[in-house]
Amino acid sequence: MKFIFVYITSPTQKEAEKIAKHLLKKRLVACANFFPVKSFYWWEGKIRNEKEFVLIGKTEEGNYQKIVKELGEIHSYSIPCIAKIPVFFNKEYGKWLRKEV
Repeated sequence: MKFIFVYITSPTQKEAEKIAKHLLKKRLVACANFFPVKSFYWWEGKIRNEKEFVLIGKTEEGNYQKIVKELGEIHSYSIPCIAKIPVFFNKEYGKWLRKEV
C-alpha cells in the first residue's frame, strides 16, 4: 500500500477543522494536521496576499480521488488546492495508518 499526504489550503482555521473532521469521519484520512500560512498568488489578474490554513491529511493513495470529490462538495474555494504528495512512513506508523483508513 502506498501512502500520501494530501495538502489542502483553506481560508480559515474553522474551515480547516471542519474539513479535517469530515475526512476523518469518512475514514478518508487517519490523521490531519493544520497550521497557518501566508500565501501570495495570482487571482483574477492581481497578485493576492492572504492568510490561509494548510491542512495535511495522511492517508493511502487509493483515497485521493474520493477526497477530491468530497472537497468539491464542502470546500468554500471555487478552485481549492488539493495536492497529492507521496510519502514513506516508519513501519509502525504505516501499520497504524493502514488500519485506520
